[in-house]
Amino acid sequence: MTTPGSHTPHSSTVKAEVLSEALPYIRRFHGKTVVIKYGGNAMTEESLQRSFAHDVVLLKLVGLNPVVVHGGGPQINAALKRIGKVGTFIQGMRVTDAETMEVVEWVLGGQVQQDIVMMINEAGGKAVGLTGKDGCLIQATKKMLPDDENPGELLDIGFVGDIARIEPAVVKALQDDQFIPVISSIGYGEDGRAYNINADLVAGKMAEVLGAEKLVMMTNTPGVLDKSGQLLRSLSARTINELFEDGTISGGMLPKISSALDAARHGVNSVHVVDGRVPHCLLLEILTDQGVGTMISY
Repeated sequence: MTTPGSHTPHSSTVKAEVLSEALPYIRRFHGKTVVIKYGGNAMTEESLQRSFAHDVVLLKLVGLNPVVVHGGGPQINAALKRIGKVGTFIQGMRVTDAETMEVVEWVLGGQVQQDIVMMINEAGGKAVGLTGKDGCLIQATKKMLPDDENPGELLDIGFVGDIARIEPAVVKALQDDQFIPVISSIGYGEDGRAYNINADLVAGKMAEVLGAEKLVMMTNTPGVLDKSGQLLRSLSARTINELFEDGTISGGMLPKISSALDAARHGVNSVHVVDGRVPHCLLLEILTDQGVGTMISY
Protein backbone atom coordinates (compact mmCIF):
# COMPACT_ATOMS: atom_id res chain seq x y z
CA MET A 1 0.00 0.00 0.00
CA THR A 2 1.24 3.47 -0.87
CA THR A 3 1.78 5.69 2.15
CA PRO A 4 2.72 9.39 2.37
CA GLY A 5 6.34 9.85 1.29
CA SER A 6 6.53 6.44 -0.38
CA HIS A 7 7.48 5.92 -4.00
CA THR A 8 4.88 6.43 -6.70
CA PRO A 9 3.94 3.54 -9.00
CA HIS A 10 5.79 5.33 -11.81
CA SER A 11 9.06 5.56 -9.84
CA SER A 12 8.73 1.93 -8.78
CA THR A 13 8.32 0.91 -12.42
CA VAL A 14 11.43 2.84 -13.37
CA LYS A 15 13.40 1.08 -10.64
CA ALA A 16 12.10 -2.29 -11.83
CA GLU A 17 13.16 -1.46 -15.39
CA VAL A 18 16.66 -0.56 -14.19
CA LEU A 19 16.95 -3.84 -12.29
CA SER A 20 15.74 -5.73 -15.35
CA GLU A 21 18.30 -3.91 -17.49
CA ALA A 22 21.07 -5.12 -15.17
CA LEU A 23 20.15 -8.81 -15.56
CA PRO A 24 21.99 -9.58 -18.82
CA TYR A 25 25.11 -7.83 -17.53
CA ILE A 26 24.99 -9.80 -14.27
CA ARG A 27 24.67 -13.01 -16.28
CA ARG A 28 27.46 -12.01 -18.66
CA PHE A 29 29.95 -10.97 -15.99
CA HIS A 30 29.12 -13.57 -13.32
CA GLY A 31 32.35 -15.02 -11.95
CA LYS A 32 34.48 -12.47 -13.82
CA THR A 33 37.10 -10.25 -12.20
CA VAL A 34 36.74 -6.47 -12.35
CA VAL A 35 39.73 -4.38 -11.28
CA ILE A 36 38.77 -0.92 -10.02
CA LYS A 37 41.29 1.92 -9.68
CA TYR A 38 39.80 4.01 -6.87
CA GLY A 39 40.88 7.65 -6.70
CA GLY A 40 39.93 11.28 -7.13
CA ASN A 41 36.94 12.97 -5.50
CA ALA A 42 35.36 9.58 -4.85
CA MET A 43 38.04 9.09 -2.16
CA THR A 44 37.57 12.43 -0.41
CA GLU A 45 33.81 13.15 -0.41
CA GLU A 46 31.83 11.15 2.15
CA SER A 47 28.71 10.62 0.04
CA LEU A 48 30.82 9.34 -2.88
CA GLN A 49 32.83 7.11 -0.54
CA ARG A 50 29.66 5.41 0.64
CA SER A 51 28.35 5.16 -2.93
CA PHE A 52 31.59 3.46 -3.96
CA ALA A 53 31.53 1.01 -1.06
CA HIS A 54 27.92 0.01 -1.76
CA ASP A 55 28.68 -0.46 -5.46
CA VAL A 56 31.63 -2.75 -4.72
CA VAL A 57 29.62 -4.86 -2.28
CA LEU A 58 26.69 -5.15 -4.70
CA LEU A 59 29.01 -6.27 -7.49
CA LYS A 60 30.38 -8.98 -5.21
CA LEU A 61 26.91 -10.10 -4.10
CA VAL A 62 25.65 -10.51 -7.68
CA GLY A 63 28.60 -12.74 -8.57
CA LEU A 64 31.39 -10.51 -9.87
CA ASN A 65 34.86 -10.45 -8.29
CA PRO A 66 35.87 -6.82 -7.66
CA VAL A 67 39.50 -6.04 -6.84
CA VAL A 68 40.20 -2.51 -5.61
CA VAL A 69 43.53 -0.78 -6.27
CA HIS A 70 43.74 2.62 -4.63
CA GLY A 71 45.83 5.72 -4.77
CA GLY A 72 45.86 8.53 -2.25
CA GLY A 73 47.42 11.63 -3.78
CA PRO A 74 45.40 14.22 -1.82
CA GLN A 75 45.97 12.37 1.46
CA ILE A 76 49.73 12.09 0.78
CA ASN A 77 49.91 15.80 -0.07
CA ALA A 78 48.08 16.69 3.16
CA ALA A 79 50.43 14.52 5.22
CA LEU A 80 53.50 16.04 3.54
CA LYS A 81 52.17 19.53 4.21
CA ARG A 82 51.91 18.73 7.92
CA ILE A 83 55.66 18.02 8.01
CA GLY A 84 56.54 21.04 5.90
CA LYS A 85 57.10 19.31 2.54
CA VAL A 86 55.53 20.05 -0.84
CA GLY A 87 54.90 17.25 -3.32
CA THR A 88 56.50 17.62 -6.73
CA PHE A 89 55.84 15.69 -9.93
CA ILE A 90 57.80 14.94 -13.10
CA GLN A 91 55.97 13.44 -16.09
CA GLY A 92 53.02 12.64 -13.83
CA MET A 93 55.19 10.75 -11.30
CA ARG A 94 55.65 11.87 -7.69
CA VAL A 95 59.29 12.61 -6.80
CA THR A 96 59.83 10.43 -3.71
CA ASP A 97 62.80 10.92 -1.40
CA ALA A 98 63.30 8.71 1.69
CA GLU A 99 61.19 10.93 3.96
CA THR A 100 58.38 11.12 1.41
CA MET A 101 58.45 7.33 1.01
CA GLU A 102 57.88 6.90 4.75
CA VAL A 103 54.83 9.16 4.45
CA VAL A 104 53.58 7.24 1.39
CA GLU A 105 53.83 3.91 3.24
CA TRP A 106 52.01 5.24 6.27
CA VAL A 107 49.26 6.98 4.31
CA LEU A 108 48.58 4.34 1.63
CA GLY A 109 49.24 1.14 3.55
CA GLY A 110 47.71 2.46 6.76
CA GLN A 111 45.27 5.35 6.82
CA VAL A 112 43.74 5.20 3.32
CA GLN A 113 43.67 1.43 2.96
CA GLN A 114 42.05 0.86 6.34
CA ASP A 115 39.43 3.53 5.67
CA ILE A 116 38.46 1.75 2.43
CA VAL A 117 38.40 -1.67 4.10
CA MET A 118 36.20 -0.32 6.90
CA MET A 119 33.76 1.33 4.46
CA ILE A 120 33.33 -1.84 2.42
CA ASN A 121 32.86 -3.95 5.54
CA GLU A 122 30.30 -1.50 6.94
CA ALA A 123 28.41 -1.78 3.63
CA GLY A 124 28.13 -5.54 4.13
CA GLY A 125 31.23 -6.80 2.31
CA LYS A 126 34.34 -8.63 3.49
CA ALA A 127 37.38 -6.60 2.50
CA VAL A 128 41.06 -7.35 3.21
CA GLY A 129 43.89 -4.85 2.76
CA LEU A 130 47.12 -5.76 0.95
CA THR A 131 50.38 -4.06 0.05
CA GLY A 132 53.03 -5.34 -2.34
CA LYS A 133 54.76 -7.06 0.57
CA ASP A 134 51.86 -9.46 1.24
CA GLY A 135 52.48 -12.75 -0.54
CA CYS A 136 55.19 -11.01 -2.62
CA LEU A 137 52.27 -9.44 -4.45
CA ILE A 138 54.04 -6.50 -6.13
CA GLN A 139 57.75 -6.94 -6.85
CA ALA A 140 59.42 -3.70 -7.89
CA THR A 141 62.55 -2.24 -9.40
CA LYS A 142 63.71 1.37 -9.27
CA LYS A 143 62.20 3.55 -12.00
CA MET A 144 64.25 6.07 -13.97
CA LEU A 145 62.63 8.61 -16.29
CA PRO A 146 63.98 9.84 -19.64
CA ASP A 147 65.22 13.42 -19.40
CA ASP A 148 63.25 15.41 -21.98
CA GLU A 149 65.76 18.26 -21.86
CA ASN A 150 68.81 16.02 -22.23
CA PRO A 151 68.13 13.16 -24.68
CA GLY A 152 69.85 9.96 -23.66
CA GLU A 153 70.03 10.98 -19.99
CA LEU A 154 67.87 9.56 -17.19
CA LEU A 155 66.24 11.31 -14.24
CA ASP A 156 66.41 9.82 -10.73
CA ILE A 157 63.10 10.57 -9.00
CA GLY A 158 63.86 8.69 -5.80
CA PHE A 159 61.98 5.71 -4.41
CA VAL A 160 59.62 5.36 -7.35
CA GLY A 161 59.21 1.89 -8.74
CA ASP A 162 58.45 -0.02 -11.89
CA ILE A 163 56.58 -3.30 -11.63
CA ALA A 164 58.96 -6.22 -12.08
CA ARG A 165 56.36 -8.89 -11.36
CA ILE A 166 52.94 -9.37 -9.82
CA GLU A 167 52.34 -12.63 -7.97
CA PRO A 168 48.53 -12.95 -7.83
CA ALA A 169 48.22 -16.04 -5.60
CA VAL A 170 47.17 -14.12 -2.47
CA VAL A 171 44.54 -12.15 -4.42
CA LYS A 172 43.08 -15.31 -5.96
CA ALA A 173 42.99 -17.04 -2.56
CA LEU A 174 41.02 -14.13 -1.09
CA GLN A 175 38.62 -14.13 -4.04
CA ASP A 176 38.02 -17.86 -3.62
CA ASP A 177 37.01 -17.21 0.01
CA GLN A 178 34.62 -14.42 -1.06
CA PHE A 179 36.81 -11.58 0.20
CA ILE A 180 37.31 -8.27 -1.61
CA PRO A 181 41.03 -7.43 -1.95
CA VAL A 182 41.98 -3.77 -1.39
CA ILE A 183 45.49 -3.16 -2.71
CA SER A 184 47.82 -0.25 -1.93
CA SER A 185 50.20 0.71 -4.75
CA ILE A 186 53.43 0.04 -2.82
CA GLY A 187 55.94 -2.41 -4.27
CA TYR A 188 59.01 -3.98 -2.72
CA GLY A 189 62.43 -4.69 -4.18
CA GLU A 190 64.51 -7.81 -3.67
CA ASP A 191 66.25 -6.03 -0.80
CA GLY A 192 62.93 -5.35 0.93
CA ARG A 193 63.03 -1.63 0.15
CA ALA A 194 59.66 -0.01 -0.48
CA TYR A 195 58.86 1.80 -3.73
CA ASN A 196 56.04 4.17 -4.55
CA ILE A 197 54.31 2.94 -7.72
CA ASN A 198 51.67 4.90 -9.61
CA ALA A 199 48.32 3.33 -8.74
CA ASP A 200 47.13 3.48 -12.36
CA LEU A 201 50.09 1.33 -13.38
CA VAL A 202 49.39 -1.17 -10.60
CA ALA A 203 45.70 -1.37 -11.53
CA GLY A 204 46.50 -1.96 -15.20
CA LYS A 205 49.06 -4.66 -14.51
CA MET A 206 46.84 -6.29 -11.89
CA ALA A 207 43.97 -6.48 -14.40
CA GLU A 208 46.28 -8.06 -16.95
CA VAL A 209 47.73 -10.67 -14.58
CA LEU A 210 44.33 -11.60 -13.14
CA GLY A 211 42.80 -11.93 -16.62
CA ALA A 212 40.17 -9.36 -15.67
CA GLU A 213 37.04 -8.86 -17.73
CA LYS A 214 37.13 -5.13 -17.05
CA LEU A 215 39.44 -2.43 -15.75
CA VAL A 216 37.60 0.63 -14.44
CA MET A 217 39.61 3.75 -13.61
CA MET A 218 37.84 6.36 -11.53
CA THR A 219 39.02 9.93 -12.04
CA ASN A 220 38.03 13.57 -11.53
CA THR A 221 36.90 14.25 -15.09
CA PRO A 222 34.04 12.93 -17.23
CA GLY A 223 36.62 10.73 -18.98
CA VAL A 224 39.22 11.54 -21.62
CA LEU A 225 38.55 14.98 -23.09
CA ASP A 226 39.63 16.50 -26.40
CA LYS A 227 41.28 19.93 -26.59
CA SER A 228 37.89 21.66 -26.60
CA GLY A 229 36.84 19.86 -23.43
CA GLN A 230 34.43 17.44 -25.10
CA LEU A 231 34.20 13.86 -23.85
CA LEU A 232 35.73 11.20 -26.11
CA ARG A 233 33.50 8.19 -25.52
CA SER A 234 35.63 5.63 -27.37
CA LEU A 235 39.36 5.53 -28.05
CA SER A 236 41.54 3.17 -30.06
CA ALA A 237 45.30 2.65 -29.74
CA ARG A 238 45.93 4.76 -32.84
CA THR A 239 43.82 7.65 -31.56
CA ILE A 240 45.51 7.53 -28.16
CA ASN A 241 48.96 7.77 -29.75
CA GLU A 242 47.82 10.85 -31.66
CA LEU A 243 46.52 12.42 -28.44
CA PHE A 244 49.85 11.74 -26.75
CA GLU A 245 51.76 13.36 -29.61
CA ASP A 246 49.67 16.53 -29.81
CA GLY A 247 49.65 17.03 -26.03
CA THR A 248 45.92 16.45 -25.50
CA ILE A 249 46.77 13.72 -22.99
CA SER A 250 49.40 15.01 -20.59
CA GLY A 251 50.39 15.26 -16.91
CA GLY A 252 48.64 12.86 -14.57
CA MET A 253 46.58 11.43 -17.44
CA LEU A 254 49.72 10.03 -19.11
CA PRO A 255 50.28 7.04 -16.78
CA LYS A 256 46.53 6.45 -16.52
CA ILE A 257 45.90 6.16 -20.25
CA SER A 258 49.18 4.35 -20.91
CA SER A 259 48.33 1.66 -18.37
CA ALA A 260 44.77 1.44 -19.68
CA LEU A 261 46.06 0.87 -23.21
CA ASP A 262 48.59 -1.72 -22.03
CA ALA A 263 45.83 -3.61 -20.21
CA ALA A 264 43.65 -3.64 -23.33
CA ARG A 265 46.64 -4.74 -25.41
CA HIS A 266 47.30 -7.67 -23.05
CA GLY A 267 43.86 -9.20 -22.95
CA VAL A 268 41.61 -7.16 -20.64
CA ASN A 269 38.34 -7.15 -22.55
CA SER A 270 37.34 -3.56 -21.82
CA VAL A 271 38.93 -0.60 -20.08
CA HIS A 272 36.90 2.37 -18.88
CA VAL A 273 37.95 5.79 -17.56
CA VAL A 274 34.90 7.00 -15.61
CA ASP A 275 33.83 10.07 -13.68
CA GLY A 276 34.22 9.22 -10.00
CA ARG A 277 32.18 12.30 -9.09
CA VAL A 278 29.03 10.60 -10.40
CA PRO A 279 27.27 8.64 -7.63
CA HIS A 280 27.17 4.89 -8.34
CA CYS A 281 29.33 5.32 -11.43
CA LEU A 282 30.53 1.70 -11.11
CA LEU A 283 27.02 0.29 -11.34
CA LEU A 284 26.15 2.63 -14.20
CA GLU A 285 29.24 1.57 -16.15
CA ILE A 286 29.14 -2.16 -15.47
CA LEU A 287 25.48 -3.10 -15.06
CA THR A 288 23.52 -0.68 -17.27
CA ASP A 289 23.36 0.49 -20.87
CA GLN A 290 24.42 3.99 -19.74
CA GLY A 291 28.15 4.65 -19.97
CA VAL A 292 29.69 7.36 -17.81
CA GLY A 293 33.13 7.81 -19.34
CA THR A 294 35.58 6.75 -22.05
CA MET A 295 36.04 3.17 -23.25
CA ILE A 296 39.51 2.22 -24.47
CA SER A 297 40.11 -0.66 -26.84
CA TYR A 298 43.18 -1.97 -28.60
